[in-house]
Amino acid sequence: MGAATNGSGSYVCPNGVSSSSLSYANLGASNSNDTADPNWQATKATVLERNAAMFNNELMSDVRFVVGGDFDAVQTIPAHKYILATGSSVFYAMFYGGLAENKNEIKVPDVEPSAFLTLLRYLYCDEIQLEPDNILATLYAAKKYIVPHLARACVNYLEVKLTAKNACLLLSQSRLFEEPELMQRCWEVIDAQAEMAIKSEDFVDIDLKTFESILWRETLNCKEIHLFEAGLNWAQNCCQKMSIEPTPQNMRKVLGQALHLIRIPTMSLDEFANGVAQTGILTSQETIDMFLHFTAKVKPSLNFPTKSRAGLKTQVCHRFQSCAYRSNQWRYRGRCDSIQFSVDRRIFIVGFGLYGSSTGAATYNVKIELKRLGRTLAENDTKFFSDGSSNTFHVFFENPIQIEPECYYTASVILDGIELSFFGQEGMSEVCMGNVTFQFQSSSESTNGTGVQGGQIPELIFYGPTAVPSPMQSMCASPIGELEAACGIGGLLATSGTANNTATSNGSHQSRSNRNSSELSANCDELLGACSSTDGGGTSSN
Repeated sequence: MGAATNGSGSYVCPNGVSSSSLSYANLGASNSNDTADPNWQATKATVLERNAAMFNNELMSDVRFVVGGDFDAVQTIPAHKYILATGSSVFYAMFYGGLAENKNEIKVPDVEPSAFLTLLRYLYCDEIQLEPDNILATLYAAKKYIVPHLARACVNYLEVKLTAKNACLLLSQSRLFEEPELMQRCWEVIDAQAEMAIKSEDFVDIDLKTFESILWRETLNCKEIHLFEAGLNWAQNCCQKMSIEPTPQNMRKVLGQALHLIRIPTMSLDEFANGVAQTGILTSQETIDMFLHFTAKVKPSLNFPTKSRAGLKTQVCHRFQSCAYRSNQWRYRGRCDSIQFSVDRRIFIVGFGLYGSSTGAATYNVKIELKRLGRTLAENDTKFFSDGSSNTFHVFFENPIQIEPECYYTASVILDGIELSFFGQEGMSEVCMGNVTFQFQSSSESTNGTGVQGGQIPELIFYGPTAVPSPMQSMCASPIGELEAACGIGGLLATSGTANNTATSNGSHQSRSNRNSSELSANCDELLGACSSTDGGGTSSN
């Protein structure tokens, strides 16, 4: 998913958008000075240039937009009905439809001025310039006025910029914007890099429904104690936005049913005793029951899921068709074995499969490393035991690493142990794994003989694109009965569902994180009366 940028880093022309925006990259800067000359038309060689001269220009304008006000300062922007109507069915209906109103000034309080100008720049100049600070607002404007090519460019931009740090917030926004493809990309990142995603700075700003949908996930690659800690951070932030003290009682009320989606019984006893039990979030009876669950033979019924999450299933790309051993042919001598690879879809590298000793059982110290353009993305010093067979042995990074399509990465290993080992042969330069295609090429960093045709690093272990539930199913809470059946919950219906009584959307798409804050506050308004400003400590009741 390539993208062109201008000198300032703006996103100029994504795939699927007319390349004419590249040819006239400065047209959007036009203003009234361009038309000060009475013969200005003679200086513009094309229709595009003449239209661009009218962008944000009072000359011949027949409508004015008073933009902003809900979240930004108001800005008045001149425009021309004919140009707008040819680019948007909404503008056509507004100016020329059967119910058109003859207004010369139109208020648009729900759109940011910078986003509205980006929309007009596209309609006038066939030019798309996207900036990180207004990309969501621009997507909102493109959706509002039904300009699909601009909306698609915004989604492409977001997909290119998608990382674990922003995936949760973008998931929240993609639900509001009804962008199922972007939602799926977000889920792929969140599932594979769940711990990084929930520890991101923006996680606490997601709305309640998005938070619950994450907790419903069976495929999260994350320890449950980290989900619990993230839930506390989210609840504390919610309390602060509502101007109530973040006591255990208030945070529990804010969490509501979401608390019971955290699979506390699947934690270790140490994680529970020194973590969850110390927070005061659980009631006294819940704490006792949980300790009994960890220690007693006869376990009490719990209002929390007792089955661990399945997590993501790793996939393995094998790049050799066979392996071999010949005396003195392949040795580990503390040198680097490397191979370069690329993929055609986003994946997450988990680790490598390596060959071991060909002369009997042995333990190897190994350093694995993943680079892109010479920059180290991840490395790990570890060890593995080889039983002397020709099987591969898996070594892993501490966290999955996001691999972008159409870019070459370098996988490297340095092994220390018994020198003689098995090695791969009949290597393939292209390997298809389901819907992912790997391309391999030799690396200049390989100093021990590994290349495309033979050598080490026979396997890449990864999380690939997975089937994701339908958008509405993903974003809405699953039926309680399904969770009880899948996770072994008893009596969940008896718990408080206060936080599940969320307010419905007011019908307008929201485009910024502070809109999420407004939605979150609306969802929790009913809690304000029940939440007291008592000091922390102690347990709360259901």
